[in-house]
Amino acid sequence: MSEGSQLNQVRIQTEDFDLTTEVARLRAANPKIGAVVTFVGAVRDLNDGASVAEMELEHYPGMTEQSIAAIIEQARVRWPTFGALVIHRVGPLKPLDQIVLVAATAAHRGEAFAACEFIIDYLKTDAPFWKKEVTPDGARWVDARVSDDAALAKWQGAAST
Repeated sequence: MSEGSQLNQVRIQTEDFDLTTEVARLRAANPKIGAVVTFVGAVRDLNDGASVAEMELEHYPGMTEQSIAAIIEQARVRWPTFGALVIHRVGPLKPLDQIVLVAATAAHRGEAFAACEFIIDYLKTDAPFWKKEVTPDGARWVDARVSDDAALAKWQGAAST
C-alpha cells in the first residue's frame, strides 16, 4: 500500500450526507479496495428513559477535526486500510436524523470492519463534542456511557489483526 492510496477525510458539518455518494467517492478509482465497511449513527427518540425531542451538538472547530484525524491515523497504523472517512454533524438534530458516518476501506473485510469499529469506539469517547438533549423535563448535557468506555477498553493494548 502506498501513501498515495491513502484517503482519509474528516468533515464536521450541519448538513446531512448521502451514504451512497460518500462511499462512491471513497472507493473512486482504487481497484485495490475489496471491502468498504460503514457505520451510520442516528439520533434516537429515547435516551436514559426520557423521550428526546432534539439533540444539539457543539464542537471546537479545528481541535475536533485534528482529534478525529488522529483517531483515523491510529486505525491506519493498526490495520492496512486504504482510507477512512468520518462525517459528523453538529447543530440541532431531530430523532431519525443521521448524525455520523464512519467508513473504512481495505483489501479485505476483516481489516475494514476492525478499523471502522475502532474509529467509532474512539470517536464516541475521545472526540471533543458536547451533546445536549431536549427532553420533556428540559435540556440536559449528555456524558459518554459506561458501555462506550467498555467498548474503548477492548482496543487498549490489543494487537493489530
